[in-house]
Amino acid sequence: MTPTPLGSMAFDQLLLAQVGHEFTASQQYISIAVWFDTNDLPQLARRFYAQAAEERGHALMMIRYLVDRGVKIAIPGLGDTVTQFAKIAEPVELALAQESTVTDQITALARTARAEGDYIGERFVQWFLQEQVEEVASIRSLLNIVRRAGGQLFDIEEYVARETNARVNRTTDAPKIAGAF
Repeated sequence: MTPTPLGSMAFDQLLLAQVGHEFTASQQYISIAVWFDTNDLPQLARRFYAQAAEERGHALMMIRYLVDRGVKIAIPGLGDTVTQFAKIAEPVELALAQESTVTDQITALARTARAEGDYIGERFVQWFLQEQVEEVASIRSLLNIVRRAGGQLFDIEEYVARETNARVNRTTDAPKIAGAF
């Protein structure tokens, strides 16, 4: 199959841009994890290192899809990330805002695929839509716990260890990842 020209369809352009957004999200989560790690909050750090790996995996799923469809690919560069925070709630608030943005981006992908009559593309993004529901809910819950705990960092760490670390990377029906043969 001859690769199609980059951006021959609006869906392809948006999906390729989303690859860049997912890699940037991964980098942002690494920055958050490092901030927690350097502030001696190992459970929160572990949670966000895992989230970074998950976002990278999402980008690789999208790349695999584009490769399989014969789309010519040029990987976008990373966007800026925030690396410093004044209080424990700030990185979690940033994560929630980021997941809300990603939800809007994935929704736009689904809408565009449908408008273009790209039923395969529409089917592909359905998994990501469901994933976003879970992502937003998980981060929103974590933010609620962080806010309720106030300065009780041990309570937050205990909650994360007990409730959230086990839930990251939990789906088995995910699309294939590029490089995973």
